[in-house]
Parts: sequence; structure tokens; C-alpha cells
Amino acid sequence: MPQPFLIRSGSDLGRAVGEARRALDISQSQFAEDMGVDQSYLARLEHGHSVQLLDRVVRALRALGADIAVSIPDPHDAH
Repeated sequence: MPQPFLIRSGSDLGRAVGEARRALDISQSQFAEDMGVDQSYLARLEHGHSVQLLDRVVRALRALGADIAVSIPDPHDAH
């Protein structure tokens, strides 16, 4: 089982989205369509750009003492 990603910033969270998407073998364009966003927005998010709101949310949670981690699903695990 993969180790969870510790999230310390909005950029970390955006990169985790990309890792999870790739782990599930979903194309960026298909995922963007499924999410109802432009593919260019999703690309910026996954590369750590356009994350001001996420940075604020992560900063607020960390200020409250929260640990934030993202567990990436293993596509080989049966559901």
C-alpha cells in the first residue's frame, strides 16, 4: 500500500490530485471533463499553480493543528 502524501500547501494538494488521477489511469482531459473544468485549469492545479484558495485552506487547517494527508488508491486492490 502506498504511503499517504503529507499535505503542507495547496501545491501539494494539487500534485496529489495528479498522482491519484495517474494511479487510476485517467487522462487529464477526461478527468477535467468529468470534473466540469478546463483541461488547462487541471494542468495548472496538478503542477502547483492556481492554488491560492487551497493554500489558505491548508494553512487554516494546519494552524488548527490538523495533519492533512492524501492516500492514493492502489488500482490493483479489489473494491
